[in-house]
Amino acid sequence: QVQLIESGGGLVQPGGSLRLSCAPSGRTFSSGAMYWFRQSPGQEREFVASINLSGERQYYADFVKGRFSISRDNAENTVYLQMNSLKPEDAGLYLCARAGTWGTTIMRPEIMDYWGKGTLVTVSS
Repeated sequence: QVQLIESGGGLVQPGGSLRLSCAPSGRTFSSGAMYWFRQSPGQEREFVASINLSGERQYYADFVKGRFSISRDNAENTVYLQMNSLKPEDAGLYLCARAGTWGTTIMRPEIMDYWGKGTLVTVSS
């Protein structure tokens, strides 16, 4: 069973930056499109960013455009989420996920086939 493992979360002040990572554990991971979601207590899981298999195409939720950047290193089987200019409302559990396809309309959690357990981001002074 493939498991995705996120890391890089933590406490940061407003305006600060964090870099999240996501890598598979277990058996060889069949690469696909990768996604970041986030979830706050009492809130539904929401799409943050996605990247296609080659890494050439990315898509972002409006509320992170210009502040977050998704990238991937296929040689290392790792996807990253660089988060800059963090705001208190960016706090939450950040989860990475894999899907077999990528597209600007593909952002529903139920489409993902593998998930990590998340890494917690806290934005507070």
